[in-house]
Amino acid sequence: MAALICGGLAAALALLVREVRGVPVRPRRVRRHLPMARASARWAVGVMVGVVVLVVTRWPVAAAAAAVLVVVWPRLFGGKRAEQRRIDRLAALVAVIESLRDTTAAGVSLEQAIPSAAASAPDLLRPTLARLVGQMRARVPLDIALADVAVELDDTSADLVVGALILNARRRGDRLPHVLSSLARSARGELDMRRTVAGGREETRRGFLIIVAITLGIAAFLILFGGDYTAAYGTAAGQVALLVVAGVFAAGFAWMRALSTPPPTIPVLARPGSGADVDEAALLSAVQAQAAAS
Repeated sequence: MAALICGGLAAALALLVREVRGVPVRPRRVRRHLPMARASARWAVGVMVGVVVLVVTRWPVAAAAAAVLVVVWPRLFGGKRAEQRRIDRLAALVAVIESLRDTTAAGVSLEQAIPSAAASAPDLLRPTLARLVGQMRARVPLDIALADVAVELDDTSADLVVGALILNARRRGDRLPHVLSSLARSARGELDMRRTVAGGREETRRGFLIIVAITLGIAAFLILFGGDYTAAYGTAAGQVALLVVAGVFAAGFAWMRALSTPPPTIPVLARPGSGADVDEAALLSAVQAQAAAS
């Protein structure tokens, strides 16, 4: 206890010194190490839960299943946050499109409109646009910098917007406000559709969570109060049977997870490469088709 108290005081003192000195936080480093730290924490909790289940039941299969369930729990029920983030990012993208449309409609060039849109962009897209402005100031070709934005956003709707900007940067056309206006209307329609679909998936996720909770509750009740009914699982043959049962439930959970997860979309722009990999003819066709549809 004394060691824990001393460690806590030392950590608090270190944080206080860091706050007073104003040491800047590195966002990229935090984003890189945070998922690894969370995964390590889940594995640690999973191992502890597995040990507890093994001590209570003396069933290695049940212990392993409990540990794996703790580790994969965010993958089973973490789709809501990712989907909501995509919806929020699309809403922010619509605001940026409309800002670029209004600015370019006044006769301002794209190179001048992008910094203006970045300054007033929603918080969700402001870091991405700030990096784009930084690349522009570093004399990076605009089409290559825009392709990097498409890779970072990783969204089909963003691909169409970035594609229209890439075409304008290469061809210097004067119809960019019209194209952006069409893309804004299309993106707003897709935003409404995504919100409706997300509401339906939320009901599926809620039902999935109820099923999992009932299953775990019944399993815990049988383990604690099953008596002779669950005694057979203490044998080698019983463990094999329990492994089959766990596999069936795992397959069912995976299937329900697939039902509550949005299907992957095919990107318009190439993800691994840069602006040089953009097929201009295919990109022009996609943007024109989207503009005509809206």
